[in-house]
Amino acid sequence: MTKPVAIAIAAHPDDIEFVMAGTLCLLREAGYATHYLNVSSGSGGSLVHGAAALRRIRRNEARRAAALLGAQYHESHADDLEVVYSVPLLRALTAVMRAVQPTIVLTHSPQDYMEDHTNVSRLAVTAAFARGIPNFVSRPRRAAWGGACTVYHAMPHGLIDPLRRRVTAGAYVDTTSVQPTKLAALACHESQHRWLQSTQGMNSYLREMEATSRKVGRLSRRFAHAEGWRRHSHLGFCAEGADPLGDALGKKYLINVAYERSLARG
Repeated sequence: MTKPVAIAIAAHPDDIEFVMAGTLCLLREAGYATHYLNVSSGSGGSLVHGAAALRRIRRNEARRAAALLGAQYHESHADDLEVVYSVPLLRALTAVMRAVQPTIVLTHSPQDYMEDHTNVSRLAVTAAFARGIPNFVSRPRRAAWGGACTVYHAMPHGLIDPLRRRVTAGAYVDTTSVQPTKLAALACHESQHRWLQSTQGMNSYLREMEATSRKVGRLSRRFAHAEGWRRHSHLGFCAEGADPLGDALGKKYLINVAYERSLARG
C-alpha cells in the first residue's frame, strides 16, 4: 500500500525547523512519507561568507537536517530576497507537487515578517492548486495530478502579522515528544547562529525556537511544546471537512474551538 505524503515548503534553510519540523516528524511517525523543500538557497544569510560559498554551506546544512528528520530533500529554486511570486517559480513548485502528490502541504503563514515567507506561502498554495490543471505546464514537465491536497499554514515569526497584530492558531500539534529531534535538526544550520544574533537579535536561535514552541504550547493550554496551524480553504483542494493532519495525529492534534467559532460567525 502506498504511503500518504506530506511536504513542508518554506523560504530559507532553518525555517522548516523553526515552525514545521515537529509536525513533519510526527507525520512520519504516523506512516507518512515526508518531503522537505526550501525555496530559497539562503544565499544572503551571512556577514562572513560570500553568496556562492554560502549556498554550498546552507545546502549541506539543510540536507543534514532533512536526513535527521527522515524527510526527502528537494533542491532550492531561488536566492534570498529573490523569492517573488512569478511564473518560473510556480512552474518549478508545481512540478514538485505533481511528482510528490502530497495529501498534506505545510507552508508559511500568509502574514509574516518578511516577503520571502509570504511569497512562499502564495507560491505553495498556487502550485498545489495547479497540480491538476493539465494546461499549466510545469518545469520540468509533469503530468497533472488531481488527488486531494490540504494546505496548512504555520504560525508567523513572533506570532504576529506585519502590523504587529496577534495571529491565532486554528489548531495545535503537540510536538513535545519530538522536540529533541527538532532542536537537533535546527542545530544542523550552524552558519545561522552568528547571523541571527547580529541581524535579528536572537541570542541563540536554538533558545529562540525553544521559547516559541513553549509559548505556542501555553496558548494551547494543554501541551508543553506545540506548533500552531491554520487550515487553508478547501475550495479547489479537497473536501470541505478534510483535515488529514488531525486524522493522522489524533490526540496530539487539538482544534482551537474559539477560532473555529469565529470562522463560523464570519
